[in-house]
Amino acid sequence: MNPFLPFMLFAFVASITPGPTNILVLTNSSRHGVLAVLPIIVGACAGAALLVLVVGMGLGDVLGRYHTVQTAMSWTGIAWLTYLAWQIFCSPATAIEPQDAALSGRKTGPSLGLLGGASLQLVNPKTWMMALAVVSVFAGTDADRTVRVIYLSLAFFLISIPCMSAWAWLGASAAKFCKSASSMQRFNQVMALLLLASTWLTLLV
Repeated sequence: MNPFLPFMLFAFVASITPGPTNILVLTNSSRHGVLAVLPIIVGACAGAALLVLVVGMGLGDVLGRYHTVQTAMSWTGIAWLTYLAWQIFCSPATAIEPQDAALSGRKTGPSLGLLGGASLQLVNPKTWMMALAVVSVFAGTDADRTVRVIYLSLAFFLISIPCMSAWAWLGASAAKFCKSASSMQRFNQVMALLLLASTWLTLLV
């Protein structure tokens, strides 16, 4: 287990730090409740773990050889996340009852869902960079590389679930302070700007 300890720390930091997915989870939980975003969390974590798996199985080598493809995927993800940020920024202002936002899972508008959370990872530049880093640093080159990649993807899934759930609870808690339509609108706009910033900052990494 010793070789996996540095990876576990890396996975925790990669999952808990602000990024497009975490901000979207926070925003959705503040509007729909924690229960409503559980499918997003499971889908996003599974999607990220799957990326680690497929990159470790050889896709990372392909992307390394074709820089144009990697660039095109990055810009596609940035464009889609920018569109999501605009949608959040322009979303109708609706006051949310604190008890509804905490656990009830009450629907107050569209949500990404399980498949939406998973597909989000396909266009999230941060997730791709994380997967490439995991494989290049922790997968190794010995005979048991395939088994190691499988363990890494499973471990990343298990570590990212509680990390992303913490962002859902944070969003539900933030909703307690959005008792009016105007305060909720300001919250949405701040989250949209954070999503936009976290998306475009990937170009500087």
